[in-house]
Amino acid sequence: MVTTAPVEPRWAEWRRPGPTPAQRRSDVWVALCVVLGALGMTVLINSMGAFAFGGAPSLAEQLAWSVAVSLPLVVRRRYPLAVLLAVGALFIAAQARQTGDNLGPSVALFLAIFTVGAWERNRVVARWSRIGVIVVMFAWLGFSLVKFLVGPPYPFDDAAGPLDPVLASVLHGLAINLLFFLAAYLFGEMAWVSARREAELGHRAEQLRLSQAQNTRGAIVAERMRIARDLHDVVAHHVSVMGIQAGAARRVLDTDRDLAGTALRQVEETARVSIRELRGLLGVLRADPADQASDASSDELAAPDLDRLPELVATTRATGLEVEHSTYGDPRPVPAGVALSAYRVVQEALTNVVKHAGAHKVDLRVRYLDRAIEVEVADDGRGGTGRSSGGFGLLGMKERVAVHGGDLEAGPRRGAGYLVRATLPTTDTAEEPA
Repeated sequence: MVTTAPVEPRWAEWRRPGPTPAQRRSDVWVALCVVLGALGMTVLINSMGAFAFGGAPSLAEQLAWSVAVSLPLVVRRRYPLAVLLAVGALFIAAQARQTGDNLGPSVALFLAIFTVGAWERNRVVARWSRIGVIVVMFAWLGFSLVKFLVGPPYPFDDAAGPLDPVLASVLHGLAINLLFFLAAYLFGEMAWVSARREAELGHRAEQLRLSQAQNTRGAIVAERMRIARDLHDVVAHHVSVMGIQAGAARRVLDTDRDLAGTALRQVEETARVSIRELRGLLGVLRADPADQASDASSDELAAPDLDRLPELVATTRATGLEVEHSTYGDPRPVPAGVALSAYRVVQEALTNVVKHAGAHKVDLRVRYLDRAIEVEVADDGRGGTGRSSGGFGLLGMKERVAVHGGDLEAGPRRGAGYLVRATLPTTDTAEEPA
């Protein structure tokens, strides 16, 4: 199944999802706490006689106003705009009735303004509705201040500051209300921005997860291709050799039993080697990465290197071919991936010679260059006829060499025969196969 990355949202137009059931339940508890707090403050204010406006209606009416102003908060995140308008209107109405407590209604109004800023999905409505309510509240404050100024003078018996007490009282009211409404507005805006950033982080995390999944699938596909090439190389080479040896044994079985026995022993040995390599590859497939890292024997079986070329040459000689193996330059350790690819190129080239070339002599040369290693397989066979034993032959060699940034030359030789030459970089910057 193909999984596509999520489309990048237009974050400037992001709409916050509605509240979860847990958040709705939280709103109910918050509203109940505000209601209980407002009721308690009303009882305390009445018990002290310290009314906010100097006088108050009956205690029952004050309690009713406390409940009415606070109760809409139950659905504040589901219907933030409606709650703000309801709480704002009830707040002014409660003050017009001169209820004794002003703290509870102020808390409800603060939460209503904050919730619109944090949860209203239409940001234009969120901005202007809060501004409109704040303007109305300041107009109501202005009306209250005018009534205070034109009303009977307040005695200010304990006034001792440098400012006129009336001016100080007006400035105090304006400063408190400005701080109150500004905090409600800004905290709501900050909550909305924080929610949007959290959504962006979640989106980025999902993109990263999908990208990692795609990379993992790509690595799996590449690993499967590598294993398919290895399986092809192992099976094609050893089965070809066994086929030729078994055919030779069949032809001389009645005339030379000793030679037939030798050929059959070669078939047996080749089969054991083939099974051992196949078992190593399948063990790698079954093992965990940590097990693979700690299991050196499995690594050796699954990843032959240049040290096993003599064994490969001996197996090929058993088919009746004359194989010359020579090394040029000073042998040195090469990266494991490069050694494996060089070995597999030689193995595939020798397999093709055994199966298709009709050759009598093969020349295998390994050259250690300054910054690379070169392997060359040349035969005296038919040359241009099909040399790839299926879809993973020549193509597999090209892919192996290309992984390391090397070069592969494969084609008929002048006169007769076929040449395969692979040059693989051995510097530290050479890319290891996936």
